[in-house]
Amino acid sequence: MVGVPRSAARRKGFVGGPNTRGMSDLGDFSEFGGDDPDDSTGSSGGEADPAPSDDDGFETPDLDVPAAERGIGTLAVSEGLRIAEDERDTALRAYVTAANRSDVRIGAYLLADYPGGEEQLFCRVAGLAYEQAFRSDDATEIHARRAMQSGDVDEQDYKFIADLEPLAVLYEEGGELRRRMADRVPKPETVVGKADDTAELKAGLDIPEDGVFLGHLSVNGEKVRTAATPPTIDYRVKDDYGSGDPLVFRHTLVAGGTGSGKTHTTKNVLRQYLAADRTYPVDTGADREPRMAVVQFDPQDEYAQMHDDNPDATTEDERDWERQGVAHGGHDDTVAFVPSVGDSTYAASHHGAEQVEFTVPFSMVRNRPWLAASAGLNDNQYPALQLLIRRFFDGNLKGTYREFCSFLDDPALREELDESGRVHEATFDAVKRRVLGMPSGVFDGSAPPITDLVREFVKPGRLSVVPTYHINDSRATETVVLALSSLLVDEKLSNDPRYGRIKETPLLLGMDEAHNFLSDADTVQARQVVGKFTEAAKQGRKERLGLFLVTQDPQDVADPVFKQVNTTVVLNLGDEDAISSVNIPANLEGKVPYMEKGQMVVYSPDNSEPVEITGLPTCVTRHGR
Repeated sequence: MVGVPRSAARRKGFVGGPNTRGMSDLGDFSEFGGDDPDDSTGSSGGEADPAPSDDDGFETPDLDVPAAERGIGTLAVSEGLRIAEDERDTALRAYVTAANRSDVRIGAYLLADYPGGEEQLFCRVAGLAYEQAFRSDDATEIHARRAMQSGDVDEQDYKFIADLEPLAVLYEEGGELRRRMADRVPKPETVVGKADDTAELKAGLDIPEDGVFLGHLSVNGEKVRTAATPPTIDYRVKDDYGSGDPLVFRHTLVAGGTGSGKTHTTKNVLRQYLAADRTYPVDTGADREPRMAVVQFDPQDEYAQMHDDNPDATTEDERDWERQGVAHGGHDDTVAFVPSVGDSTYAASHHGAEQVEFTVPFSMVRNRPWLAASAGLNDNQYPALQLLIRRFFDGNLKGTYREFCSFLDDPALREELDESGRVHEATFDAVKRRVLGMPSGVFDGSAPPITDLVREFVKPGRLSVVPTYHINDSRATETVVLALSSLLVDEKLSNDPRYGRIKETPLLLGMDEAHNFLSDADTVQARQVVGKFTEAAKQGRKERLGLFLVTQDPQDVADPVFKQVNTTVVLNLGDEDAISSVNIPANLEGKVPYMEKGQMVVYSPDNSEPVEITGLPTCVTRHGR
């Protein structure tokens, strides 16, 4: 039976507590000028008393651990044994026996039986400490010299105490192991043992059995291992409607510094969402369950490599992935949609994905006036720009950027708006400067407009990558990314969409370096963008729209957007402001600066307890140049 509670019989004969040792263990006293305490005659040639016997009424304790003994120690009551609603009032400590002390680590998961053996307390080691076993001071010359001579410490001189944090009570129901809040206090001297069973660990941490694979459960960078096959514990994110909405539509943030492995991790996760058997029902009046479409904005030109197999993946890697149900290998339906901006050229010898060039038509500005300005607009200038855009497109629905610039050059228009009091001449001039300041060639290039490519751009099962590394102007890059992403968001939120393909397809919108596009700046443009994405995030579950944000500066992502993220994946971050901004529990926050590449913390309240995991060491698709 899976997750069978530890029985009281297993604890029978348990021996714990410190050793009471003879003074002979203090070493040779002669060098300190005193007599040897073991010399009963007070002279160097005397004969020692015989060892105590049963006749004397004493028994020498045998502290050797019995061969059949299990566990690492017992619950102690020296400072209270208490489970409370307020965690600050909880007192749960375990005495760890000498033979087990070197194996116990902060963060390890433990189990303690309740009487009857039908329920178990699942807990985590929150602190470790040595305490004196006797009312004696070991900060003395004698103790120090003895330790210096022997080169080791007798563990039985000290108590080794583990502070425990109760996480859940485990119990069996209907043949399954379930969990509830810790609402019972265990008995004193209850044996505490390591949680070493897959069912116990998954139930205790509330980790789903099925879902999208992220990595393996770890503690301090080491994978938690069991006696099962495979020995590791897979961590997955809920992705079906049986237990609520798939968490992909409640949004994900991946935060990590340079070299932390965030792109490697993101590729591995996105590949799972593109698996052939992963579908999502869409409420369109028809019985449809299409595959996910993924659109990934790529500032470093790395994601189109997902088209190709990883040449570094070994046969053993592939076997492991197959055993664990991890989608792997290049994704054939990967297309690089390349923005045509001015004289920029795109070279792509590092991947085999199809390339489709496109341009951003100025007509997209009609419903998104903020795209037409090169710099921040204030609260007076933005209404003026809206009015000018509206008047321009009223007479020319497919007007170009050059035509709009000529439209603004009309002095009669400037005079008319000023005299009517609708737009002050100074405001008109300020708006005109910002429109004329847009980067050259960002609108209306020679390539097909993206609005004519929507059915190819958003397609079930397709990974559409938008590389922007070849664009040299940051404002042009921002315009391209925000134009395309706002098109997708607007169509998803619309009650009367122009492009039914977008509305009817489950969509994951991936944005690398998200802090560059969703920052909380004090401009009208920034407020418009943040407001749009905040609304998209709120409606994501209903519209089958998920945001997948990747950043090395999470503190710069606008708070209204950040608050809508349900799953936060944190890799190594060295900046204190960045670490504090991701809002993970304090016990995990302290680990972040020390995590190696691929180690991460997952904080997803609707999926599991906050945990540390280790991602796959080999990328499931091509990665790196």
